[in-house]
Amino acid sequence: MSVERNPDRSRRHFLSLLAGGSVLAVAGASFARPALINPCRAAIPVALLDSPWLRQAWAGIDPAGVWDCHVHLAGLGDGGSGIEIGPQLSTPLKPVHYAQRLFYMNAGCAHDAPGKVDTAYVARLLNLCDAMPEGFKVMLFAFAHFHDPAGQAHPEHSAFYVPNAWAAKLAREFPARFEWVASLHPYHASAVDELQQAIADGACAVKWLPAAQGMDPASAQCDAFYRVLAASGIPLIVHCGEEKAVQGSDTQAFGNPLRLRRALDAGVKIVVAHCASMGSDVDDDGSTRSSFDLFLKAMAEPRARNLLYGDISAITLRNRQPAVIRTLLQRTDLHSRLLYGSDYPLPGILPLISSATLARTGLLPKAAVADLNALREHNPLLFNFVQKRLLSWQGHSFSAAVFDTRRIFARTG
Repeated sequence: MSVERNPDRSRRHFLSLLAGGSVLAVAGASFARPALINPCRAAIPVALLDSPWLRQAWAGIDPAGVWDCHVHLAGLGDGGSGIEIGPQLSTPLKPVHYAQRLFYMNAGCAHDAPGKVDTAYVARLLNLCDAMPEGFKVMLFAFAHFHDPAGQAHPEHSAFYVPNAWAAKLAREFPARFEWVASLHPYHASAVDELQQAIADGACAVKWLPAAQGMDPASAQCDAFYRVLAASGIPLIVHCGEEKAVQGSDTQAFGNPLRLRRALDAGVKIVVAHCASMGSDVDDDGSTRSSFDLFLKAMAEPRARNLLYGDISAITLRNRQPAVIRTLLQRTDLHSRLLYGSDYPLPGILPLISSATLARTGLLPKAAVADLNALREHNPLLFNFVQKRLLSWQGHSFSAAVFDTRRIFARTG
């Protein structure tokens, strides 16, 4: 799966496509040109590997327990993957979303491989994993189409589509580094049969993004799906809170963490992606509260005991509040229910994360910033892990349990 690249030519093309300021809507601020482009450097320099910050990050961690539980597959469908790119991401006539796609592909170092983007993306991800200790794995997400209430798929309302078959194929071919996560719409007529097949094919979880895919977790239409999930013990990973990166239809309210109660009452194990760390939703009394506060409320309910978790992917992005990180660090009582995830390829989008800003807010050691920035240019996957291991506030860091994710997702049967 080797890939030949011409970085200089591809960067010039990439920057020209970002002309007109559309990058500002993606990054949320203005940045100098060198801060925009992931240089996609290869092997990590030996001197950087010897950094005390990298050594500290793995102290007390069993790499075999670290399954990055939030990793996206991307591509153009040019490698037999079956991936589809929807209209909102495929036309320059929608410059903000088009620029987002360019950033994703640059972050995955696949933007400069015409005709073999799908395989280039996977090859880069495997290379990043090779720099991790033996036993470390990533969980690859499939992504279903948007469906209407009658269970009909609508590709025209879908930002992209990643088939379960592609994610499953990669996990079979590279079992030392990849697990896979199915994406199935519960309203579809064959949803239960497809879920049972995905479980038989080794899926370690199911992923939903309600705001983009159109499922309401509080709907009775999900009950049959929930019964199979509960009986199998397969976790359901659900994006809660506001969704900016992927749009489907006017269904943002489906991301309210409180709408997960029906699934919890059915006995489904649920992981709230990003700990619902962005946006606001409606509370039981009709008031509007931050989605993160409602996530914490749901976590405290008796029905959530031993069933509800949150992943810490995306919490270090610029569009998240430092208060979220501080709260999660201080809530050591929740650490056994928090799970490590990177949201790859987002850590490779340079404008989205600033270690220097986190250091200025007291969440990272200032002395670690230079090494983190250098590491990110070579391996954003390892960068994300090290950065989150170094986060601290008033003496509190994420415990080793947060990074022991295999315990939640490993199949026992």
